[in-house]
Amino acid sequence: MNFAVADLRKLQIPLVTLLVALVFAWFVVASANNRETKAREALQTQQAELDKARQQYQSSGTEKESITKYLPIYQALIKRGFIGEEQRLDWITDLRNVNQKYKLFGVSYDIATQEDYKPKFPVSAGSFKLHRSVMKLTLAMLHEEDLFTLLTALPGESNPPFMPRDCAITQTNSNPRGKFEPNLNAVCEIDWLTLAEPKATP
Repeated sequence: MNFAVADLRKLQIPLVTLLVALVFAWFVVASANNRETKAREALQTQQAELDKARQQYQSSGTEKESITKYLPIYQALIKRGFIGEEQRLDWITDLRNVNQKYKLFGVSYDIATQEDYKPKFPVSAGSFKLHRSVMKLTLAMLHEEDLFTLLTALPGESNPPFMPRDCAITQTNSNPRGKFEPNLNAVCEIDWLTLAEPKATP
């Protein structure tokens, strides 16, 4: 079958659209993998600090000194929301703040029920119990950088670590009328991670 120049011109726009979609998909996968690696490293670092505090406490003969030394670390993890009850209202508030600060096109969310979590990578939680809550995010975007902006800004200083599970980007408007109209839609799932404090024994 022979292709005329006119046929090749007709295929030019679909081929460019396909190439752009492939590039977007590659960026999303790379970003998700990078976020997961950073979240895993942060989680392991925090676990190491907790393990260090626990071992130091058990090996030390002076309870008061151990409490004085490691209580600030423990309190900092509680303040960040990594230890203790989930702070879902804070997550939602931060979503709204990020949307307003970076002038995104709105973010909708849905949070599943909290569940026990056993990651594929090794984690020594000791007497603590690791939980996760899956949040589904849907956002309209001008371009793929809006998604990177959201995932970068969302952790903040008061949120626990999270890991992106997956993201899918679809084109919603191939011929945007305005310069600042969304033409992409992203649907992502992320895992919010928290540690439950051990129950006190009577």
